[in-house]
Amino acid sequence: MTYVVTVDTSIPEDTPEMDPLQRAGAVALIEDGFDSVRAVEGPDGVQVDLLDTIVSVHPGGALLKVIVDAPALEFAEDSVQALVDELLERSELLADWTIERCEVELHQDLAKKSLDAAEGPHAPPADPAARKARHTENPTTEDSTGQTYDAEPTKAATVRSQMLGLADELRSFPLTMFGVLKDENAEREADTPALAGESTVPPASARLAAGALVYATDLLVTELFEDVQVLTQEEATVAECEGPLWHLERLPDRYALQYDAHFARRFLVTVIALTTRFTDGSFQRLSCVAEELALRFLLSQATTTLELHELLDEDVSTALNAFTDNVYDDMDHEWLYDDSTDETDDPPTSTALGVAPTPFSSWFTPFHDGRYIHPSAADEPEAAAQ
Repeated sequence: MTYVVTVDTSIPEDTPEMDPLQRAGAVALIEDGFDSVRAVEGPDGVQVDLLDTIVSVHPGGALLKVIVDAPALEFAEDSVQALVDELLERSELLADWTIERCEVELHQDLAKKSLDAAEGPHAPPADPAARKARHTENPTTEDSTGQTYDAEPTKAATVRSQMLGLADELRSFPLTMFGVLKDENAEREADTPALAGESTVPPASARLAAGALVYATDLLVTELFEDVQVLTQEEATVAECEGPLWHLERLPDRYALQYDAHFARRFLVTVIALTTRFTDGSFQRLSCVAEELALRFLLSQATTTLELHELLDEDVSTALNAFTDNVYDDMDHEWLYDDSTDETDDPPTSTALGVAPTPFSSWFTPFHDGRYIHPSAADEPEAAAQ
């Protein structure tokens, strides 16, 4: 039988509410814990299969939905409570959290299906693995002609719908930034001047690209937080780190020995500050080299996510390329990935153009006065003075 177990957890009473960065970290830790578990041994050695989880973190704790396959309600509740207890205790940052509520909700549709078929040819299989496969497969329905089709949208369709719904959250950028001609989106872009080099990207494709950037922001922040945790726990730099890293290994190799936990935290704050300006409408221009690299990571995350769900067609790709061209002042940061020069060399292209390269010590230094740098990422006074 499939059960949905709702678990309400809280931070300690004398602890300040979590800020957005801490909430992102809590999501990462809890989801990682669930990802490491496939089944739980319940009372009397009964196996309870973990089918799916939903983690929703708020300033005062987290609300968890844990979907399990168990022979009885009591086994589901006891097993999930024991599992969440263990996951919280396993993490130093969550060890003081408490479980306020752990209740079982019967998954009504699947329960009715199981009861109706209990004595018939469609009775659910006795093998737990087979039951899990049945519960997680996409249900089908039959039309008047006898043909079957998916009763629920595919994962790709669901993600596409989510991305389109998020498009309006990218408030700093009209669709013309994604290559949509002004007259194709006149209602929204009435006061927006046309941009040089605009292509004829369909508005729907531009909206999908915009929504993908917002969708990718949550993934990028969560995974970067995990990178910070790994470097902090190992007290190592990226070059020395033995644990798995999501993104920081993709920074320019020449400075890998300088990417320590302190740098990683500054870079994470930079990503959060940049994407906040993207979504609150205050973004004007990229402020520093760290933001140029942050945008590079965000574009890569969005592209990868679109590809994963087979949503990256030619029009969406063109929209992302247009956005890249319009947001970057230049692409000088790419010289950092040129392995033909060592870390003390000027990049050949920049030298030829008379542009001085930005040293590693100035990655978080604003290009010009008035460019925004988050206080937690800004250069320390001694570093800025050098």
